[in-house]
Amino acid sequence: MTIIAAVQVRMASSRLPGKVLYPIAGQPLLGHLLDRLALARRLDGVVVATSVRPENDAIEAYCRARGTPCFRGDEDDVLGRMLGALQARNATVGVEVFGDCPLIDPAIVDQMIGLYQEAAGAWDFVGNDLTTTWPPGMEVEVFSMEAFEDSHRRCRDPAIREHGTLFVRQHPELYRLKNIPAPPAFHRPELELEVDTAEDLRVLEAVLGHFAGRTDFGLGELIAFLDADPAIAALNQTVPRRWKDFRADA
Repeated sequence: MTIIAAVQVRMASSRLPGKVLYPIAGQPLLGHLLDRLALARRLDGVVVATSVRPENDAIEAYCRARGTPCFRGDEDDVLGRMLGALQARNATVGVEVFGDCPLIDPAIVDQMIGLYQEAAGAWDFVGNDLTTTWPPGMEVEVFSMEAFEDSHRRCRDPAIREHGTLFVRQHPELYRLKNIPAPPAFHRPELELEVDTAEDLRVLEAVLGHFAGRTDFGLGELIAFLDADPAIAALNQTVPRRWKDFRADA
């Protein structure tokens, strides 16, 4: 297996433009995400996938400066862009870690990859986001390139193609899907650890300021920090989330 993580990012976020390069604790949010992924032992590589629009030149320049591969494709066809990025790195197994999840725990990335590997081909997709049990911002998806390429051929709806693996996730009759629920200690779906809005930035500023100088803090430490200061956790808990439109339990 060649296991590659694709990180989808672009500057033209509708609610918080430029968030991917927003600086906190000495570097852009994308840098924090890439630093976290560098600690995932089961990954063979990471590629940043952005669009060909000129405003994303800054993302490519940042990736070049830190030596991270960057692939550029269609702005709206995220499925096609992510497929191209993974194919460019000769992936046989794809991993999606979302660009708005800079606090992703590398141990969870390794856990999902490990479960996929241990299944020895029994599953086309292993992830923790088919239902909402983990804190949002900890989503990881692992999938076979054969299944992902098949979804690329089958999916004709531009609205579905905007969401990468959504076609795979919506068709359990075509693909063998496995969801990994959070264990009791991490079953905290009310904690918002993603970044969509200015409220989310305030939470991330508090978290990354607290853990300044470290990239290895885990989800347990994040939960303990937010539980110790509920006012921080409350800052973004009423923000509407678009991903809820695609999860039956949300």
